[in-house]
Amino acid sequence: MQALIEKLDNLSLEDGLKYITENYKNVVFSTSFGQEDQVITDAVFRNDLNIKVFTLDTGRLFQETYELMDSTKTKYKKEFETYFPNTARVEALVKEKGFNSFYFSVENRKECCFIRKIEPLKRALTGAEIWITGLRSEQSENRADMKIVEWDEGNKVIKYNPLIHWTYEQVLDYLKANRVPDNPLHRKGFISIGCLPCTRAIQEGENPRAGRWSWEASQKECGLHS
Repeated sequence: MQALIEKLDNLSLEDGLKYITENYKNVVFSTSFGQEDQVITDAVFRNDLNIKVFTLDTGRLFQETYELMDSTKTKYKKEFETYFPNTARVEALVKEKGFNSFYFSVENRKECCFIRKIEPLKRALTGAEIWITGLRSEQSENRADMKIVEWDEGNKVIKYNPLIHWTYEQVLDYLKANRVPDNPLHRKGFISIGCLPCTRAIQEGENPRAGRWSWEASQKECGLHS
């Protein structure tokens, strides 16, 4: 792992992605269509890399996110797979606790995240050797010490975070230089975009993840990157 970290730390985004595809099988990339993920999507699709791209549709996303999914597919003329929650589990949750149980406790919110995101993710990662993410260290305190490569024990997969050392300015510069489509909500203060009822715009000086589950005091994580 240390040798892989040292190798990838010295490569550009595109060279790092190419190195991964040349040395590993079953490489996958999970996108939520945030700005960081759009950077990686552009690098993957524009270079026609052998990386499976997938997203998780929780059923509670912003309309703008769905529109971005379509415009991304149109621009690159590439396909990505969409994973949905288990219907029976969603129906049972809503029947027992209602549609908005996540507002009432952290435990309830994590239960909703597990059903709508974590369980579908585990299905998406089945058989994967490398999982590529759009994490950046400056996004939140609990991501500050993450390395470019980590072992994800929960999913038994190597996690590759090619943008971990990037600044937000670098992300914006890349999107502009390469004319990459992104979500118009970002211009309205929605820096980290998740489910509609769980996301708000942030104020000046707030952490990028402050808009996620803003009614609770937590690490602002759903469990995908614990």
